[in-house]
Formats: sequence, structure tokens, C-alpha cells
Amino acid sequence: MAMVIEDAWQYFGHRYMHANKFLFRHVHSTHHSLVAPYAYGALYKNPAEFFLLDVAAGSLAFVFSGMTPRTAIYFFTFATVKTVDVHCALWMPWNPLQFLFANNCAYHDVHHQLNGHKFNFAQPFFVAWDKILGTHMPFAVVERRGGGFQVRPVKG
Repeated sequence: MAMVIEDAWQYFGHRYMHANKFLFRHVHSTHHSLVAPYAYGALYKNPAEFFLLDVAAGSLAFVFSGMTPRTAIYFFTFATVKTVDVHCALWMPWNPLQFLFANNCAYHDVHHQLNGHKFNFAQPFFVAWDKILGTHMPFAVVERRGGGFQVRPVKG
């Protein structure tokens, strides 16, 4: 239940920060000022965004799920690890977080690309809101010449 609550708050808050020009320019653009996502960049954000998205989502998830403080420690540790993994920009198919969750680094990398700012808002767990509300952009992970992988949006 906590995952669903946190995920919904993060999706709608994140999407609103992109839709509202004032919030994007003065709050969320800090996070997008990074040229490419990387692990520690997951938490690189304006303090107002941290409060409005992360603290609020975590507080609501904690209160409404009824989890114990011990469970909260495990849950928030996992949520933080998942958030960092989503922004790590390292496609590793053997990584259990990237294998088990559709919202992985390749999925969120599309959002950080220039043409992806209106798509793939989901974080940190599920992609359901993107699919339900039409903000899901399909992608392909392709091998680069010389090694490594690249995420490319698939149009249409």
C-alpha cells in the first residue's frame, strides 16, 4: 500500500512540476539541469521539490499504510535505493531492480532526454500512471558501436 501511495504522489507531483511553468522554472529545473542522469543526481533537487515530492509522499505513505517504524526504515531505504537506481544511467539487465520493475533506468532515461520531458514521469516503483494517463513513451535499448547501451524513444 505504501508503494502505491508514494508512487501516485510522486507521479502527479512530478507531472505537475513539468506542467506548471513557474514550478518547472524555479523548482524542478534544478533536477533537470544535469546533462545526463546519474545515481547521485537522483536526489539533486531544489529543497522545495524535496519537501513537496519526497517528504510529502513518504509521510503520506507512512501514515496511510500504517507501517511500523521498523518497516518504515526498510521501506524508505528501499525507495531511496530504487530512486538512485532509476537515475543511475547504467543499463544492467542482470540488476534485479531493473529486471523486476518496468520503471528502471532505461525507462526514466527517456524522461531526461530533450524530447522526453512530457513522458515517463513515473517514479520510483511502477509505470501504471504513465500508461493509464497517456504519458508513457516506449523505448528501445540498443547496443552502441564501441560498447555500452543507448536508450532511444520509439515513436508511434
